Amino acid sequence: MKATIFGSGYVGLVTACCLADVGHHVMCMDVDADKIARLHQGEVPIYEPGLAELVRRNLAAGRLHFTTEAAEAVAFGTLQFIAVGTPPDEDGSADLRYVLAVAESIGRNMDDFKVIVDKSTVPVGTAEKVRARVAEALAERGVEIPFEVCSNPEFLKEGSAIEDFNHAARIIVGTESERVRSLMRECYAPYIRLQEKLVFMGVRSAELTKYAANAMLATKISFINEIANLAEHLGADVEEVRRGIGSDPRIGYHFIYPGCGYGGSCFPKDVSALAHTASEVGCQAELLDAVAAVNRRQKRTLFDKLSQAFDGELADKTIAVWGLAFKPNTDDMREAPSRDLMESLWQAGARVQAFDPKAMEECRRLYGERVDLRLTRDREAAVEGADALVICTEWKEFRAVDFHWLRQILRSPVVVDGRNLYDPALVREAGLLYFAVGRGASLLPLPSVEA
Repeated sequence: MKATIFGSGYVGLVTACCLADVGHHVMCMDVDADKIARLHQGEVPIYEPGLAELVRRNLAAGRLHFTTEAAEAVAFGTLQFIAVGTPPDEDGSADLRYVLAVAESIGRNMDDFKVIVDKSTVPVGTAEKVRARVAEALAERGVEIPFEVCSNPEFLKEGSAIEDFNHAARIIVGTESERVRSLMRECYAPYIRLQEKLVFMGVRSAELTKYAANAMLATKISFINEIANLAEHLGADVEEVRRGIGSDPRIGYHFIYPGCGYGGSCFPKDVSALAHTASEVGCQAELLDAVAAVNRRQKRTLFDKLSQAFDGELADKTIAVWGLAFKPNTDDMREAPSRDLMESLWQAGARVQAFDPKAMEECRRLYGERVDLRLTRDREAAVEGADALVICTEWKEFRAVDFHWLRQILRSPVVVDGRNLYDPALVREAGLLYFAVGRGASLLPLPSVEA
């Protein structure tokens, strides 16, 4: 098949490369000329494991194409995937300007039948808005050309997006059209040979399914963080609680790992957008509001634990930070807990020495050069001369540590573990004050911090 993808971000580029890799011919369109020029050379502007190799392989095979020309992109494929960003607006709603701009562009340039596929995460009712915008553009041209609009939400996790696309648990398609069902079945045929994963439903149901899935996962995270906070006050260990409840198959272990809050481009935005949609139709989304509120509070926990360790005296302290990305295997710092931590530390007059295996350039782009931020070559350099260490991201590089070495190199014996990577007994045995998330002893009386 021939397919066009509008947008070359995480969703658009992964979708384009994966479809090309199974034999389809795909054209990816983006208005960013510099990004498209780099992609033509096989340079991928984002970090996603395996993605650069996919781009180069399918470019060489002649199945993957890139363009900045809307007319060329619209003419290329029968399937027109919209995979552009839907950033949160000030009121929490999803900003659809880019989605509707693509719809208008398709309407202005199409000359034959098209299926317009909403791949972006969009509120319920967006397909109708896309249909109306395309119809308006066709009417302005004075032409009648048949087209269909369907919903095909993505369920990709940054850091494992290629695996998620190639081995999806389900492929949701919202449509009432038998012609669209046939074309989408042909598109995804390579992925459903061994198992029927296509789930057809109404368009509005498909749009809501995407938001409901992310909201459910965010709810699990906020729930276990709420339990972790309770465990600290009760002297219980949330890791033991997690194993206890996760062993129940009705609950499971996925997304019940306590920490310093969720971030990224999806969960914060989608929970907010779904709550906004609920308010628009007169529903009170109390649970969604609580999920977001718990997460906002949880991102503060790292700074609060540091402040507790130093009796609120953080001015002129140097804090080592391991991990800047919101999760491992990505360089994405959108809504990352590290940002809340660093900005609070700077406000308190502290300095930051940070290391992340992939997100260093993104951190430079976000914060530029500043005297209170030093990005280091490795994790060891980050802790040299530091008063305390904070772990924000659970990269594998941070899992194995010589705690006796760490005790010697830190100016104060303070470790704040926002991802519960270590055994508290082993850390404390080395003479370190260990502040984890929900591990009981964190709020018990501790000896004063001495250099």
